This record gives sequence, C-alpha cells and structure tokens, in this order.
Amino acid sequence: MSHGSHETSGSILKQPKAVWAVAFACVIAFMGIGLVDPILPAIAESLQATPTETEMLFTSYLLITGLAMLGTSWLSSRIGAKKTLLIGLALIVVFAAAAGLSQNVESVIGFRAGWGLGNALFISTALATIVGAASGGTGSAIILYEAALGLGIAIGPLLGGLLGHLSWRGPFFGTAALMAIGFIAIVVFLQPERGDAARPVPTKLSAPIRALRQPALAVLAAAALFYNIGFFVLLAYSPFPLGFDALGLGFTFFGWGLALAITSVFVAPLLTARMPRTRVLWIALPLLAVDLVAAGLVIANPTALVVCIVIGGLVLGVLNTVLTECVMEATDLQRSVASSAYSAVRFLGGAIAPPAAAELAHLIAPDAPYYAAAGSVAVALLIVLFGHRALRRVDRVEAEPPLTEAEAITAGDAS
Repeated sequence: MSHGSHETSGSILKQPKAVWAVAFACVIAFMGIGLVDPILPAIAESLQATPTETEMLFTSYLLITGLAMLGTSWLSSRIGAKKTLLIGLALIVVFAAAAGLSQNVESVIGFRAGWGLGNALFISTALATIVGAASGGTGSAIILYEAALGLGIAIGPLLGGLLGHLSWRGPFFGTAALMAIGFIAIVVFLQPERGDAARPVPTKLSAPIRALRQPALAVLAAAALFYNIGFFVLLAYSPFPLGFDALGLGFTFFGWGLALAITSVFVAPLLTARMPRTRVLWIALPLLAVDLVAAGLVIANPTALVVCIVIGGLVLGVLNTVLTECVMEATDLQRSVASSAYSAVRFLGGAIAPPAAAELAHLIAPDAPYYAAAGSVAVALLIVLFGHRALRRVDRVEAEPPLTEAEAITAGDAS
C-alpha cells in the first residue's frame, strides 16, 4: 500500500468513489458507539429489563470488540483489507438487524456482541484502506477520515434519539440499513489490492499478547483500563439519572460526541505540540476526575448534569487521542500490533463499567457510580505518574506525521 505524500495537494473533495464509500461506512461504524445510549431506558422499560441488564449492551459489544482486536491484524494480513472490511460490515448489518428484531434483553445483548466483532474488523482496517485509495496524498485522506470519524461519534446519539423516539428498535434497523448501503458501495467501488499491497506481511496471532510485556505498553494499557471505567460510567450510566426521553438523551449525547470529536481532532494536537504528552495526561486525568465528582454532586439537577457530561466529552477527546499517541510512540512494535494490544486491555475497562455502575447505584446510591469512576480515573493518574520512567520515550517532541495522528484518533475514539 502506498502512503503517498504528506501534502494535501488538490482538493480534499476530489476523491475516488472508493474513498467516499469507505468514509461513508466509517461514519456509520462510529455512530454505533453512542447509538444505543438514548434508548437504554426505553429498552429497560419495553423488555422489562433491569438497568444492569440493559448496561450489558455495552459490555458484550466492548468485550468482543476488545478480544477481536487481538486477531484483526492477523486476519487482515492474510485475507486483505477489502475482504476484512466486507466481513466486518456484513456482521454489523446482520447483528444490528437481529438486535432490532429481538423479543428479550438477552437476545439484544448477544447480538450486540456480534456487532462488536464486525466493528473491530471494520475499524481496524478502514484507515489504511482510505489512505491507500485516496488521491491528493496522505494528508487529505486523513482529514477526510477524521471528519467521518468525528461526524459518526456526534451523529450516533442524535440518530439514536430521533429513531428511538419512535421505537427502541429504530436505531438498530437504521444502522443495519445504512451499513447495507455502505457494504454495497464498497463492493462496487473499492478495487481489491494488487501487487505488494495484496500480500501484506502476515502478523502472528500471539503478537499483541506478547507486546504487553513491554513496560511502556503495559503502563499505558493499565492506565487506559482504569481511565475507560470513567469514560463509560459517564457515557453509559448517565442516561438513567438524567431521566430524559430518547430525544432528550439524543441531544445531550450529541453535545457530548461533538465535544469529544472537536477536542480529539483539533485540541489534542495543539496541546501535544506545546508540552510533553505525559504532562497533558497529568493535567487532563485530574480534570476528568473532578468532572465526575461534580456529576455526582449535581445528579439531582438534570441541567447541571448535562453540563458535566459535555465538559467530560471535551476532556475525554484529549485523553483518548493523547493516550493512543503515546501507545504509537512507546515501542518499536508494528503500530497495528501495539494498538491491538492496548485496545484489548482498554476495552475491558469499558466492558466492566456500565453494569458495575448500575449495580452500585442500586446497592448504594444513584451518585455512587460517579464517585467510583472518579476514583478509577485517579488510579489511572497514579499509574501514569509512577510509570513515568517507562514513558520517557513518548515525550519526544518531534511533530506527529498525519498518519500517526489519525491512527491515534481512531484507536482512541473507537471506544
């Protein structure tokens, strides 16, 4: 695969149809992250499920996404990017539609797991595919890709709220239909790789597991596991204390997604250009912990809680990108291997947090999950502080190539 030049020569909008097909599918894939958020209370009510059972929609999705990340580079290096993309999209179409047809919460939980498998295959391959197929050099391809990603993260909750206002099944069928269009577009417009690109160097299945023996990667993965608990308490638990309908939740988390997209794409690179990456983490992690404590204190005031959620989105966008940039630079490992290892551990935090938050709220008090999440983020900060020697390498201040920046934003926002 040719990475072309790093200039954005020509118009960013003058791209081959293959690039637009993959970019469209990227928007839909990233919409899947926040799509179910506005319909969690509606699912709980319609299917007579407890909040803890409903939160398992995140757990099954994230657990399987994380585990699948360990094998995506192994698979795509053997069957090629186009086949990997199409398998991922097909799985999302089938499992999203099946979730929409479900009659009980257990079925929805199971089908979300299949959706997570499809998402892992798609997300891990999409950036490389867009860069390989784009005209105008790597730079314009990456801007387009980041725009698709940000759009998906912001629109997901909004579409979930709009369709969920009609029925909790709506967002699932909507995703299946849009992904089916993406699947057809990629079949028609994306040419299979030829020459060297068609035969990438096969990756060993054990490579991501062995990668975690590297001290820097182990420190970052451990910090991300605890940080992600905070991330997913804010995202997945908040719909319950807010008490809004699907539309109200959709607009709330549209604001959250927009804030996250803006800071991950624009603010994080500005900060890391001005100070070492670890210092950005030392500032942002305490800010997130304070925001979570504030959310616990104002839980009875929906307006104040919405403000905390959106401010949290701003901090999360910075943390996602900077943490993953650190992963990219921490070792000499192949980037896809390092990212897979890191993502697998990080997603475990996301998988644990939502049902654990619902149980804490049930057993202790509605504000308890926010305080526990703040404590978890504080643990992440301590891991980064005590592991600073292992992280010396990530603080080298040379400018990021656009491809590294885009990989960091992808891996970060694929939560």
